[in-house]
Amino acid sequence: MKITVVILTLNEACHIERALRSVALFADRCFVIDSGSTDDTAEIARRMGADVLVHPFVTQAQQFNWALDQLPPETDWIFRLDADEVVSPTLVRSLSQVLPGLGPDVAGASVPRRMAFLGRPIRWGGMFPARITRVLRQGRGRSEDRWMDEHILLDGLEAQLDGELLDDNLKPLGWWTDKHNKYASREVVEILDAQYGFLGRDTQNKLEGQTGLKRWMKEKVYMRLPGGLRALAYFVYRYIVRLGFLDGKEGAAFHLLQGFWYRYLVDIKLYEVESYIKAHDADVVDAIRDVLGITIPVEEK
Repeated sequence: MKITVVILTLNEACHIERALRSVALFADRCFVIDSGSTDDTAEIARRMGADVLVHPFVTQAQQFNWALDQLPPETDWIFRLDADEVVSPTLVRSLSQVLPGLGPDVAGASVPRRMAFLGRPIRWGGMFPARITRVLRQGRGRSEDRWMDEHILLDGLEAQLDGELLDDNLKPLGWWTDKHNKYASREVVEILDAQYGFLGRDTQNKLEGQTGLKRWMKEKVYMRLPGGLRALAYFVYRYIVRLGFLDGKEGAAFHLLQGFWYRYLVDIKLYEVESYIKAHDADVVDAIRDVLGITIPVEEK
């Protein structure tokens, strides 16, 4: 059984060695797909024995699907890892012991992921345990074609692995807020596409299990609440109802920023684009470009 790890990177010199070391005991090959790092990411990855491929970035989904097409045919299983994530020893054992015994009807597996913020693991607020599909059999899965909140779709059953995938980013808070500002713009693209269909793709929710339920709740319940108010309601739900306050001062910062500020930022950006469309009688794709600075590729328009 051969397992290939895929990591997408952009300026991840502070993370990439830690990530590669955490998969060294089970990975037969590691592919780092870099989108133009200006730091030592590629050099460190090569020194650690990884194959480094450079490819221009459009979306996480497109980058990962491109990576899948570059993998050697002898690969049996693919493990998708973010550069700032660490695989626990228990998950390493689970990957090594469970995958070989799975039948051909199983196309992939989910793993429990835990977030850390300002160095503290987040345990409350509904954030853990959160299962995410990160393992797929060669040729039996692809990423959804989405600009934000993409997940892997499997052609077959999904197993559940034990252990933990820890998302522990070491970069400063300013980087985190800048990243989520960009995420908010991409999420607005997703929301507007659901209304206007300018990307010309199937937007039906095909996810199952916990992830599918969360997507359904977001699209059918959360998005029908008034803009702004829904962000506040979500924060109260996470921080009070789901006991997020038990995560201490680091958790308070995380739930406030990720559970309220980010969601409110999405609503404000959505309002900004919709107002621009009305004021200028503009096409939605042109409004996205002028307001958010995102150019929708011509072939997707």
